[in-house]
Amino acid sequence: MLINRRRFLQVGSLASAAVMMPRFLKALERGHLVPPGNKVLVILQLSGGNDGLNTIIPYRNDIYYRMRPDLGLKREKALSLNDELGIHPALTGLKALYDDGMLGVLNNVGYPNPDRSHFRSMDIWHTGSAAKDYWSDGWVGRYLDAQCSGCDKRAQALEIDDTLSLALKGETAKGLALTDPNRLFGTSNDKYFRELLQQHQEDGGHSHADYLYKTMGETMASAAYIQQQSRLYKTKETYPNTELGRNMKTIANLIMSDISTKVYYVSHGSFDTHVGQQGQQERLFHQLDEAVTAFTQDLKKNNRFQDVVLMTFSEFGRRVGQNASGGTDHGTANNMFLVGGGLQQKGILNEGPDLADLQDGDLKYTVDFKSVYATLLHKWLNADDQLILKAQYPHLSFI
Repeated sequence: MLINRRRFLQVGSLASAAVMMPRFLKALERGHLVPPGNKVLVILQLSGGNDGLNTIIPYRNDIYYRMRPDLGLKREKALSLNDELGIHPALTGLKALYDDGMLGVLNNVGYPNPDRSHFRSMDIWHTGSAAKDYWSDGWVGRYLDAQCSGCDKRAQALEIDDTLSLALKGETAKGLALTDPNRLFGTSNDKYFRELLQQHQEDGGHSHADYLYKTMGETMASAAYIQQQSRLYKTKETYPNTELGRNMKTIANLIMSDISTKVYYVSHGSFDTHVGQQGQQERLFHQLDEAVTAFTQDLKKNNRFQDVVLMTFSEFGRRVGQNASGGTDHGTANNMFLVGGGLQQKGILNEGPDLADLQDGDLKYTVDFKSVYATLLHKWLNADDQLILKAQYPHLSFI
């Protein structure tokens, strides 16, 4: 069967978008569902470099207000977490989680020799590499590679987006990007693709394209299964009608549908607040807070909150001093949120930033983000963190 180059590339695009979809989905089609208790990691990327100092606010620190005469959030507006630190007033739902012992705040997270480029720093966070190294596979992708090695079931990661991030790309396995199971099903079952696959099977296959067609067939079957399973649970929780709200609703539906996905990935932003930071950050925080609050309430009502850890990160923080445009410029170390019903350590997990000890006007990191990855891989996902991260990093105690 002859096909032109353009149509063949369409097939390749479909296959590469969902390459290496887990074989275990085929087993699940036969009815072998994973029982409640399946541990899940949800990664929420705050794209653009969120300003951590106006997220967790050192409201007793005179240096903070001296360096941010206009941007510094007053103590009476911050929601108090302890005697030294408060949380942004738009994050009322996260404050409630903190009060209930379901939120951990990790301060001063970064890495040695930080890079202030959005693209380079995000690559470093996505791959888990040192600043001097350039890797082509992501830390979650290598987790998928490792979990599949020598076994008949493949762990899986789903990104709620149209494109797949580097973090989810392994050497032999990749996650799958989708925004809607129904849309994925419709795209993968396009009449042209179905007819092309049928013709290939009838022709006995072509050796140079066997892998491509095999992947396409597996993708179509997996998309059908995801679409079918996603209909088993429809949340009764009211989610905000925002992009993040819809994406968190999709994740909740999939978690409750017993699809054995271990990692979900979603992004929110942009937090690149060089100009007019107060309004932009507040708006994004309202959206974040509403979506995460609905998500956690949904999990609690369905007895799944203890099985889920949600981790937030941003590629870097902002500089300590405000700029002349009512914003902040690219900085270094930042804070991370950890949300879940199974946290072993909650609240403020370490000392806040030391504003009297800066490096070139930026915060110094005290926690390497790869220690967070190592902890989640080893303690939560039961994986070989040293193999996946290509080095040994200290494990933390939040789980």
